[in-house]
Amino acid sequence: MRPRTFDEMVGQQHVLGPDTMLRKALSRGERLNLIVYGPPGTGKTTLAEIVTRETHSHIIRLNAVASNVAELREVLKEARNRHLRGKRSLLFIDEIHRFNKSQQDLLLPDVERGTVTLIGATTHNPGFYVNPPLLSRCHLIRLEPLAPDAIAALLGRALKDCERGLGQRNIRCEPECLLDIATLVGGDLRQALNTLQLLAGLVDDGGVIDEAVIARYAAERRIRYDADEDEHYDTASAYIKSMRGGDPDAALYWLAKMLEGGEDPRFIARRLVILASEDVGMADSRALLLAMAAFQACEVIGRPECEINLAHVTVFLATCPKSNRAYEALNRARAHLREHGVQTVPLWLRDKGGAANKRLGHAKDYLYSHDYPEGVSGQFYMDHPERFYYPKPSGAEAGVAERLERWRQLREEIRNSGQKG
Repeated sequence: MRPRTFDEMVGQQHVLGPDTMLRKALSRGERLNLIVYGPPGTGKTTLAEIVTRETHSHIIRLNAVASNVAELREVLKEARNRHLRGKRSLLFIDEIHRFNKSQQDLLLPDVERGTVTLIGATTHNPGFYVNPPLLSRCHLIRLEPLAPDAIAALLGRALKDCERGLGQRNIRCEPECLLDIATLVGGDLRQALNTLQLLAGLVDDGGVIDEAVIARYAAERRIRYDADEDEHYDTASAYIKSMRGGDPDAALYWLAKMLEGGEDPRFIARRLVILASEDVGMADSRALLLAMAAFQACEVIGRPECEINLAHVTVFLATCPKSNRAYEALNRARAHLREHGVQTVPLWLRDKGGAANKRLGHAKDYLYSHDYPEGVSGQFYMDHPERFYYPKPSGAEAGVAERLERWRQLREEIRNSGQKG
């Protein structure tokens, strides 16, 4: 059931529609090098096959996992010879992100001269895995997970197609059940067709794929989630941003996806610990304590019980007041160090341990804070005082802001009275 023309493809109209750059360029006979990026089962290989037919090219297929430099040199040599005879070659490299820098660099001269048309397919973000010189010579096409209704439409065609599908078996499936199948596969058309074939094996010729048959399959499946792919980081990013944005429902959804996909709970707990200080911070300092407790629960208790702890802390962090002012203050301090260099430690703040340090006058003029009202002596703690921390009027940090402002006023009063250290 692999589509043989652009018109047979479902979805992806943002790049494959009749008025898109790709379709128009191909209709003019232009040569396009492409990097096609998207999740599994969205049509990357199909796109390469259709471009091959549209351009009347000879296709050379490589899988970057199994290929090597020697094989790549050989296929490029063949493409050059074919080019000299006036014939076009299309080199399709699946999982191109697996090629190392030298292998990708080997492609550059032939791609640049046009002796071969390159289509690279990858499930990874090309910006991280494809060398910039090669990426700059290619058009980047992003394929999205297919919508359930688009998948359901093709599944319906597969049931009726007697040549390439299951039409000869005369199996029936109601539209709502086809939509259920399409929803289960998370936008992966290949998995949808495989699922339909599996479900068809559970019924007799002339039978019906109904909700009961689908339920038997759904009870045994796991959601698609590869902890080594971009989806791992994209889901974690959605999880963090949902908590940062104060949406506990979305955060719980992405948490459930990671847990159902088999993610290590400790990976999730580490994200919670980071968020507790980066995004909640001084607005509610309990956040760090609970996040660390969740991490410890994952270490000590393990699955499945620690998932309850993760849910608890996820909701807590999502509903906390937010402040990143402590994190911003650290960044300001670092930027100041890089720009202005390092100040020496004032003599009155230095360690006075040892006879030599005492002779040098270390800590001689230090004013012990507890000897002063509210613990404020008015003394400077940098030779050239700078301000990096600006409290946010959010949650508990609002009280911190008031306290610091009070202390600033006290220091000013002490210095103006001539009692400063």
